[in-house]
Amino acid sequence: MTVQAETAIPSHGSQGDAANYLTHERGLKSWIFTLDHKRIGIMYLIAILFMFFLGGVMALLVRTELLFNGETIMEADTYNKIFTLHGAIMVFLFIIPSVPAALGNFFLPIMLGTKDVAFPRLNLASFWIYGFGTIFAVVAIVAGSVDTGWTFYTPYSTRADSSVIWMTGAAFILGFSSILTGVNFIATVHKMRAPGLHWKRLPLFIWGIYATSVIQVLATPVLAITLFLLIMEKTLSVGIFDPQLGGDPVLFQHFFWFYSHPAVYIMILPGMAVVNELIATFSQRKIFGYMFVAMSSIALALLGFLVWGHHMFTSGMSEYSTMVFSALTFLVAIPSGVKVFNWVATLYEGNISFKSPMLYALAFLVLFTIGGLTGLFLGTLSVDIHLHDTYFVVAHFHYVMVGGTVFGFLGGLHYWWPKMVGKMYDEGLARVAWFLVFVGFNVTFLSQFVMGSQGMPRRYYEYLDQFQPLHMASSGGAYILGLGFIVMAWMFAKSLLSGPKAPANPWGSAGYEWMTTTPPHPHNFESTPVMTRGPYDYHLCTEKELWDGFEEDFKPSKKA
Repeated sequence: MTVQAETAIPSHGSQGDAANYLTHERGLKSWIFTLDHKRIGIMYLIAILFMFFLGGVMALLVRTELLFNGETIMEADTYNKIFTLHGAIMVFLFIIPSVPAALGNFFLPIMLGTKDVAFPRLNLASFWIYGFGTIFAVVAIVAGSVDTGWTFYTPYSTRADSSVIWMTGAAFILGFSSILTGVNFIATVHKMRAPGLHWKRLPLFIWGIYATSVIQVLATPVLAITLFLLIMEKTLSVGIFDPQLGGDPVLFQHFFWFYSHPAVYIMILPGMAVVNELIATFSQRKIFGYMFVAMSSIALALLGFLVWGHHMFTSGMSEYSTMVFSALTFLVAIPSGVKVFNWVATLYEGNISFKSPMLYALAFLVLFTIGGLTGLFLGTLSVDIHLHDTYFVVAHFHYVMVGGTVFGFLGGLHYWWPKMVGKMYDEGLARVAWFLVFVGFNVTFLSQFVMGSQGMPRRYYEYLDQFQPLHMASSGGAYILGLGFIVMAWMFAKSLLSGPKAPANPWGSAGYEWMTTTPPHPHNFESTPVMTRGPYDYHLCTEKELWDGFEEDFKPSKKA
């Protein structure tokens, strides 16, 4: 490939009938054995959306059961299994791989101006390892006896039936996929950037995925070893965590949360990475405090390893340890606050366009802020004693993970959908879906904050009559949320079947990924680009570069 030194935007938006990554090879075999990072990203996307569907169905079953006190549609043991599978599927099979494996795989090499990731075969292997781990999880679902909660706490998990081995085995295998993806991304960012693309010109999406990859490589082995020890204890009766065998169940909590709190940032950092791109594009402004936002991603990745103990304030740790963990937990709020304040500063006097991807970014700002601020309550020792293991924790977790990561993922999916498939979607339907999802989510989980503050324990099958109205409100919100996702699925299906052809740069973005054709060229670029500007330097872009092929009526008005 030749170097094109005279411009920062080679082959911008030429669509025509030229071959793209979807059409240059055909047949099932071309997908199964593909080394194209874009096709691997699409296969990940299909797989995780299917897992999202399964986890969502189980969530609706849980909320339907809790609609009324006592047995509604299932008995207590079945309820325990359903909410366990909901948590395990959503965390390990959907949220953790969602943005990095699907959107990251597709766009990271394009944003770096290279034709693929550093290790294409390793990339394909990571996808099929994910598929192999999914098979183990499906066996656990079919067996239908995993009822330990998604954390697999001992000694309960070591005394449960053998289906726990299948689910923990699935998480163990999925960890390898996560590690390989992280190694691949780190090597790609370090070694395969296009000429002119130095660290201070990296898109903030890349910074977020890079920080996530660091956590994946460093933290995931701890979970793998912990789950392997759990399987060994269960199959060989080796005393590690079970006190009846001479083990220590609190040791499992330390190991599990040493991974799982960094895993919170594996989940949330990619959502933040997407929001950077959305806010810059739809406000037509350079991200305020670029290096502060970039370094805050690295700070979150590193600080995430130091705060696992705040999950264990009631486990019997010394008062000095709990004070240290509480202080470190408050420290994490600083880099998170840096991002939020810098995003708001970017929006200030921006030329804001309220397209559907931007609606998800703005919802992210609101919901993640609520999730972060309620986390301060749980980081306060005296308050956490009352709120620990209540619905307050459930609501906080969902405001961060769903209000943060999932809304970020959905915003990214709406934003990059035209680039991935070459089709536009119905903006009206997209806004209806966003409204239903936003309203349904808040109705579902705001009521749970109230329940938790009043002492309603999480995971309980039955509850006091005083919580009946709040549970009914929460379940009603879940149905609205489900309806929103149905509308969204119909909107994307309609786009694939009959959507209009997407222009080269439908949002007028200055991001590097819009420099190539739509859908992208099989090798991303016809020639290697030379980056002569940053990804948010709108003032250096011409009108043609930003709006090539786009209808005049849809361009936002320019301020003087």
